[in-house]
Amino acid sequence: MVASSKPRVFSGIQPTGQLHIGNWLGAVRTWAGQVAAQREDLFFCVVDAHAITLEYDPDELRRNIVEMARDLIACGLDPERCTLFVQSDVREHTELAWYLGGVTPLGDLYRMTQFKDKSEGREHVLSALLTYPVLMSADILLYKATIVPVGEDQVQHLELARETARRFNHRFGETFPEPQPRLSHAPRIMGLDGQSKMSKSKGNTIGLFEDKDAFWNKLRGAFTDPQRLRRSDPGRPEVCNIYTMHKAISTPEQVDLTYRECTSAQRGCIDCKKILMESFERELVPLRTKRAEIDARPELVRDALCDGAAKARRIAEETAADVRERMGLGSSAAAR
Repeated sequence: MVASSKPRVFSGIQPTGQLHIGNWLGAVRTWAGQVAAQREDLFFCVVDAHAITLEYDPDELRRNIVEMARDLIACGLDPERCTLFVQSDVREHTELAWYLGGVTPLGDLYRMTQFKDKSEGREHVLSALLTYPVLMSADILLYKATIVPVGEDQVQHLELARETARRFNHRFGETFPEPQPRLSHAPRIMGLDGQSKMSKSKGNTIGLFEDKDAFWNKLRGAFTDPQRLRRSDPGRPEVCNIYTMHKAISTPEQVDLTYRECTSAQRGCIDCKKILMESFERELVPLRTKRAEIDARPELVRDALCDGAAKARRIAEETAADVRERMGLGSSAAAR
């Protein structure tokens, strides 16, 4: 197989159902821009095996996988210009994760911040919650990705993948490149409650493809500056999630005007939200139109995922065969 001359980028997203505005502003909009530019060899994976680290409903997971893929395509991840696939359709992900477990110290997994956060207070913790960073390493190393876009909350996991590549290469010979992080500069979008990161599991999101009325009803009730109790109170944009969204999606001129009118109490919170709604509508209406086209032709998603898995599988099979040989596994190794 001829290696691509372009840098290879790998990104994964869990199938949690419909994309929300935090997903769009934080990652997916950037992915769509990368696809349009076509300067890199792009792999986007719906990481369904990562979704089973906690209790879940299989039927819901199946629906969520399709819905996530449909949303990603509507957002600009054109399957003709990137590789879009579902993780479990390429079995080498879990195979490589087992092999990489042989070079991953248990202590490193116990130190993962997300494991501590998600296991805290739980009486019943699945072993998959502890070991899923190894699977994440396998996701990346399987395609010998050189760049991995990550937010601040995933830097620790990527460093584990880099350390795993070093350990494997030291023990079995040069096999994997060390993936480099591409840190996201997107603002951290808090949930509508203003208490934590936007997350569907916490019920504090706005779906990217919700109709206009539903979208506005949720945005209108979003948490703002807790100290701004009256319209005449000067606002503090630096602590307001609505202003953070403005910075992500409104024009620079509108962002500057928002700051000035908020801090001088010339604009109330509801007016600020109305202007933000206009900014969202300008960007999201084309996505909704594309989503409606895809809804009318469901075979497009099925075919895209099938073709993407076939391409990913060819690379994955080659990597897995190389790993097995280097580790001395399989009947071909025994015959040597």
